[in-house]
Amino acid sequence: MSPIDSPAVSNRRQWLRHVGGLGLGAAALAAVPEVRLFAQQVQEFIAGPPMPDIAPQQLSQRVWLIYAKDGFPTEANQGMMANVTFVVTKKGVVVLDSGGSLQIGQMAIRMIKKVTSLPVVAVLNSHYHGDHWLGNHAFVEAYGKDLPIYALAHTREQIAGAEGSLWRSLMERWTNQATLGTQVVAPNRTVEHGQVLDFGDTQIRLHHYGRAHTPSDLCMEVVQDKLTYVGDIAMDNRIANMDDGSYVGTFKYYEALQKATGDQLWLPGHGVASRDLLRRYGDFMAGIYEPCLKAVKDAAPVEAARAAVLADPRVASRAKTMQGFDSNIGKYVSLAYLEAEKEAF
Repeated sequence: MSPIDSPAVSNRRQWLRHVGGLGLGAAALAAVPEVRLFAQQVQEFIAGPPMPDIAPQQLSQRVWLIYAKDGFPTEANQGMMANVTFVVTKKGVVVLDSGGSLQIGQMAIRMIKKVTSLPVVAVLNSHYHGDHWLGNHAFVEAYGKDLPIYALAHTREQIAGAEGSLWRSLMERWTNQATLGTQVVAPNRTVEHGQVLDFGDTQIRLHHYGRAHTPSDLCMEVVQDKLTYVGDIAMDNRIANMDDGSYVGTFKYYEALQKATGDQLWLPGHGVASRDLLRRYGDFMAGIYEPCLKAVKDAAPVEAARAAVLADPRVASRAKTMQGFDSNIGKYVSLAYLEAEKEAF
C-alpha cells in the first residue's frame, strides 16, 4: 500500500469532500489546520521532508562550512553526509559542493542567507559522486537555470549520464526516500586545471592532478584565505571510496597540490579542516598500499596483505575510530592489491 492510499489519507479525503460540500473556498480551506497538515504530508510524499538547519561555521575571512557530522547516508541524517562550503565574495556567494539532495541544498541556501544578503553567483562541483552535487537542484530552483555550475569535463559527462541517475536513486534508497523530489542538475560550465575564477576581491584557483579519488577530482584554492577545499581526495575520519580511484595517483596528487599551493588550511568533503590533513590521510593510505605492494613483490596472497595492512600502525591506530572502516577495509585492501600488481609488473 502506498502512503497516499493509506487509511489515514483516505479518511482525510472523505473529510475534505465533507468540507468541500459545505461550500468553503480554497482560501478558507487553506486556513483549516487539518488541510494545511494534509497538504504538507502530500508534499513530503512527493519531495521528502525538509532538512533541519545546521548552523554554518566560519573557517576564514571568506569561507564558511555547513558541517556534515556523519560520513554515510541514513534515513536519520536524510543524506547529510558531505560538507557544504560557501565563499562570500564581493561579487556574491560561491558554493563549493552543493550537498546530497534538493532538501540539503535548500537548507544550505537558508544558512547562506543568515550570513549574507548577497546572492549565490556560482556553484562548483568537486567530482561526480552524488553526495556532493545533488543539491545543485536547489540552487538552480532558487537562482535560475543559468546559474553557473562549474566542473571538470569528465565530471560533467558523468553527472549528465548514467552516473547522475544512479546517484539520485541510491540516495533515495539509502535515506528511505528522504531525498525524494531531487532532480539531476548537471554542471553547465567546464573548467580546467590552473584556471582562476575571479570574484572581485577573491580568486579561486582550480587544481587537478590526475586520478585520485576519481579520475576528475577538482580542488579549489581560495587564494586570499590560504584555504583549499580538497573534496574527497582526503578525508578527516572517514575511509574513502576507492572504487574509481588510485592509491598511487592520490600520493602524486598530494605532492603536486602541496607544491603548487604551499601551506594551506585543507578542507575535506567529509570531516573537519586542518593544516596536516594531507599528511595524516596520506599516511593512512600508505598504510594500506605499501603492505599490499610488498605482498605482491613477495608473491604473498591478498589474505597476507590484508593481515599486514591491519597490523600496520598507520592503519591500526585509526581502525577503531574511523567511520566505515570495518565495512570497507577488506574491499579497499583488495583494490590496493590489484593496483600494486599493475605497478609491480
